[in-house]
Amino acid sequence: MTITGTVSWNPKALDEILSNEEGRPVLFTNARIMTMDPLIGTMTGADLLFVGSLLVGVGPGIITAAGDDNAIVVDCTGTTIVPAVVDTVALLGGRGHRSEYVATLTPGNTTDFLVVPDELAADVPSAMATLTTRPGQVRALVAAGRPVLWAGADVPGRATAPEAGIPAAPEMTGSPRVGVWIDRNDFLHQELTADGRYDETRGGRPHAYQGRYWIDGDRIDYLDDLGFWAYGEFQGDELHHAGYVMKLG
Repeated sequence: MTITGTVSWNPKALDEILSNEEGRPVLFTNARIMTMDPLIGTMTGADLLFVGSLLVGVGPGIITAAGDDNAIVVDCTGTTIVPAVVDTVALLGGRGHRSEYVATLTPGNTTDFLVVPDELAADVPSAMATLTTRPGQVRALVAAGRPVLWAGADVPGRATAPEAGIPAAPEMTGSPRVGVWIDRNDFLHQELTADGRYDETRGGRPHAYQGRYWIDGDRIDYLDDLGFWAYGEFQGDELHHAGYVMKLG
């Protein structure tokens, strides 16, 4: 059975989004949009435009260019769009600058949003509560530009969360990231071994920290034998971790 036969809210648009290999823009149109951006605010009869995982436009009138841009159009009449990730600190006024907000429907941000009927969205918290109290009423949940829920149901082929629990140690033989990473001041030496273990020397003190590590893309997660978690990030030929910048020795 095709997805078109299983949903009753914009089924054609969903089919187009799921098969969008050409990078066509996607436009959710004629919605009330609570951007949570203090400059943009809340708009009615507005549009939200994204390409891939990037939000590129929000506001009224974008629909006028939909045909020119060959956009996939999703009619959101009677619905409210809110950020799918809520910055609760910002909601309570705890951030002093707009640039500090971590989850808003602002052009340039990641396309994570929720679409629910207007009557279930008196504010952002009530819209978010729909996910847990009335999931069947969710019109769409989109993460990084890809539908996760649509018309109250899971989208086929959606991303799934990793299994709970600590994964097995990775096999890193041959990885260019295996070796001894040394910071600029020669204080921290962090050895990443092929069996998924790390061993740190700090200020000449050997085995200061030891444990397991996992690499996912440019992110590295550490689980120390003492029980705490930490992380780092590979940036080109550098490893950034806890304020240290290291290179392979």
